[in-house]
Amino acid sequence: MGMFNNIRKPRRFNHQYIYVDERKEKLEKMEENAKRDLGMLPEKEFSPEDIRGKFIEGTTHLKRRKESGRKPVHVGVILIIIVLLIFLWHYLQTGSWSF
Repeated sequence: MGMFNNIRKPRRFNHQYIYVDERKEKLEKMEENAKRDLGMLPEKEFSPEDIRGKFIEGTTHLKRRKESGRKPVHVGVILIIIVLLIFLWHYLQTGSWSF
């Protein structure tokens, strides 16, 4: 039984592209937008994919949290902790668990 407690978990998969030049893609996108503004290209129709993730890109703390993979604390967990702290405070004040 003790043998199964020492099994190490494998590393998480983190694939980083080697042959992708983000700077070049950004410049191509800027050039395409400039051509659309000048009327050289037809207007692009609306796509929800164009605005997805823009808020996260604009804020540094959300970008860092997304890269690290951390999940936000749920409101339910916070409420349970607050209720437990209130019970503990009441017990310390009165010496009994009943209200």
